[in-house]
Amino acid sequence: MFCSSSCLVGAAKGGKREANKRGRKPGRKASKSDMKAKLERSRQSARECRARKKLRYQYLEELVANREKAVYSLHRELEQLRQWSKEFDEGKLPEGLLQLVEEHKTKKQEPE
Repeated sequence: MFCSSSCLVGAAKGGKREANKRGRKPGRKASKSDMKAKLERSRQSARECRARKKLRYQYLEELVANREKAVYSLHRELEQLRQWSKEFDEGKLPEGLLQLVEEHKTKKQEPE
């Protein structure tokens, strides 16, 4: 079988692994202070995880609310356009259309 590059580096160092890992050494019983420290680290980690989860859910809820507002706005616009289309088919000139055209003209003239 092929060996990865990290395996080759470990073999070149004499096969010893670095002892930078957290935790207890083999053959050593955990003392009460070690257990308390480990338990406190675990509790802190859980608190941080819950805080991140809460922030993530708040962000997602805000995103959903914004999207729902956009969808509602688009539905209103669609309904308005359908109404105007119906009035055009009947040979009428929609009321709001003239206002929209005037607003559009003024917006085009402002940048010039």
